[in-house]
Amino acid sequence: MSIELSRNYARDLDERDELASFRAQFINIDPAMVYMDGNSLGRLPAQTPQRVEQIVREEWGEKLIRSWGINWFNAPIQIGEKIAQLIGAGTGQVAVSDSTTVNLYKLAMSALMLKPERKKIVTDTLNFPSDLYMLQGCSHVLGGKHHIQMLEPADGLRVDTQRVLDAIDDDTALVTLSHVVFKSGAMYDAKTISEYAHQKGALVLWDLSHSVGSVPVELDEWGADFAVGCTYKYLNGGPGAPAFLYVRRDLQSQAISPIWGWYGQRSPFSFELDYSPAEGIQRFLTGTPPVFSLLSIEPGVDLLLEAGIQRLRKKSIQLTTYMIDLFDASLADMGFSLGTPRDANLRGSHVSLRHPDGYRINRALIEEMNTIPDFREPDNIRLGMTPLYTSFQDVWESVDRIKRVLSEKRNLHFAETRLKIT
Repeated sequence: MSIELSRNYARDLDERDELASFRAQFINIDPAMVYMDGNSLGRLPAQTPQRVEQIVREEWGEKLIRSWGINWFNAPIQIGEKIAQLIGAGTGQVAVSDSTTVNLYKLAMSALMLKPERKKIVTDTLNFPSDLYMLQGCSHVLGGKHHIQMLEPADGLRVDTQRVLDAIDDDTALVTLSHVVFKSGAMYDAKTISEYAHQKGALVLWDLSHSVGSVPVELDEWGADFAVGCTYKYLNGGPGAPAFLYVRRDLQSQAISPIWGWYGQRSPFSFELDYSPAEGIQRFLTGTPPVFSLLSIEPGVDLLLEAGIQRLRKKSIQLTTYMIDLFDASLADMGFSLGTPRDANLRGSHVSLRHPDGYRINRALIEEMNTIPDFREPDNIRLGMTPLYTSFQDVWESVDRIKRVLSEKRNLHFAETRLKIT
């Protein structure tokens, strides 16, 4: 075995890791467990339980309703300003509100209403299904007049950039894609696509759920119109934490959210009977936010800001490259194929390994090998590498345990029938 394939080599990489100290900033109840699913649900930051207790005991228990005026009411904008620093957005363009799907609906409908004469929406079949359902719902609400063109990838990883550009024409109202594809981890050239869409008079909406906190995002530089993203993956905000949305500053006075609520009203406490939208990004807020989960986002975001997105990206590339090197050496001849681009410039922070028996292999990893990736149909085992807390030894150990599952035939212990959650 070459030194690069040994556990000692992974240990040496960890000793040289400039972000290694952040690992201790997260709760880790079982050090023997290898957690490779931070791209689906991030670990619990060590500061979050203390923050939640403070919200419960001090802000709710002691201050009661006064806390709305102290820090609760403005939290969607204040936390949005912190997230803005991770996605290349200037001030006044990001807010935390609702779920990713609700935010997608609000922004997609806003875009389509801004382009009423255009009837085409461009997306791809690799987009997260909820995004596609939402687009279908928008079309239905608007009378079924819009054609949704779902581009098919030739390689199963992502649609070639030129094919995306070729699909954008003078009838295109909206181009909406996931910047990093949820199955393959492939990453789109967002700047080129955004600029060309504008040349054709179309608007662009990016889903950053698998991007924010793991890869550099430059929304202002790209010229993006709209963006959304979740906060419970790389931002470590907790299960079901509210999502964020971005609206380019010069569009805010033109775009109107289709969901009108008191939080988006220009003067919420005047309790006027007719709706008048607030100025700026606040007009895209809706109802009262879930305070506990909203404020729980902040500790994870603060850690990412401390680490810095460039250092996070550097380590992400190192981790995913190491995973692919180990795959080539240990798994490629065991029926696996790589479901993620080899070019680091074209991938995010998770690696997808494809295998005909991927579902049962994934079950065996979780239930017998104390290793937690996740599975995405039809054959993808996703291994998410979160730069703040994933170690190189985690990568080595996960590949070694996958190899053991097959060599020991542990996958055969499980039925092919899918559980409800995979």
